[in-house]
Amino acid sequence: MENITQNSFRDKQELLVRVERNNRMVQCLSQKLSSYTYEPKCPQRFEKFYELKRSIQNYTKEHQQIVSKIQQRKADLKDANDKEVEQHLNHFKKLENDIASYLVD
Repeated sequence: MENITQNSFRDKQELLVRVERNNRMVQCLSQKLSSYTYEPKCPQRFEKFYELKRSIQNYTKEHQQIVSKIQQRKADLKDANDKEVEQHLNHFKKLENDIASYLVD
């Protein structure tokens, strides 16, 4: 029984570290996006820029909720009912790809 509790605690800690690392990466990408070297130069780029900014804001709000749940030990990836954490991780992947494609163009 002790082993199960210890594994559960370790899983939650690993999940929390992963979510925090993703958030730091999004914040760094956001800073890079805001730098003058990546300023939009055409209307389509302005639209994409503002869309990315909104997506980052949504991600940040979602991040705060997820971290709160993990810290309160309500969230667990093994729980079939709680897909919120998985959706958050998928949101990170999509946001990271979107920002990367914006910066490369």
